[in-house]
Amino acid sequence: MKLTNEQIRAACEAILFASGEPLECARIAEALELDMDTVSGALWELARILDERGSGICLLRLGSKYQLCSRVEYAQQVRSVLDIKKNAPLSPAAFEVLAVVAYNQPVTKAYVEQIRGVDCSGVISTLCQKGLLEEKGRLDLPGRPLLYGTTPDFLRCFCISSLSELPELPERPEVDDLQDDEINNEQGEQIRNFFQSEAEEEE
Repeated sequence: MKLTNEQIRAACEAILFASGEPLECARIAEALELDMDTVSGALWELARILDERGSGICLLRLGSKYQLCSRVEYAQQVRSVLDIKKNAPLSPAAFEVLAVVAYNQPVTKAYVEQIRGVDCSGVISTLCQKGLLEEKGRLDLPGRPLLYGTTPDFLRCFCISSLSELPELPERPEVDDLQDDEINNEQGEQIRNFFQSEAEEEE
């Protein structure tokens, strides 16, 4: 039986609601035995309808994935009912590691430590536990070091749909005697400020 546009949209909504996790558009299309363009159009229409009727639920696009979420305006009420406490704020070190990974991913722990100049094992582990970073495979080098990248939760946390929405890195100053660590500090400060401001708005 051929589904109508309304039924396709409703099916997408049901799948996303039942999942509770971000889903690839391709996975939804496969489940509905439809092409990607049809499902993408249905998801776009679903997001529009939810916005127009002022629903407490919104459809987020997180890279190539989609997820139904409660709107940030009602976060306080949702937390109150579900007795959810706010997460502990991220440390400056965590923001710096997130910035390095977000702009260079996939990267190894050694790469992050080379940029920051300090051991990052604990910070990376914490960010993985929080669901902001995840393993992205292994590098084809001796020892097969793990590669890390950001997650859909990272996009959702900082209110962006894709990594292309991250602010551009500041241009490197044209000063010959300026050390790399000074440049990295300046760039890191600006990017860290962006992440912190977005995280505070999310809270």
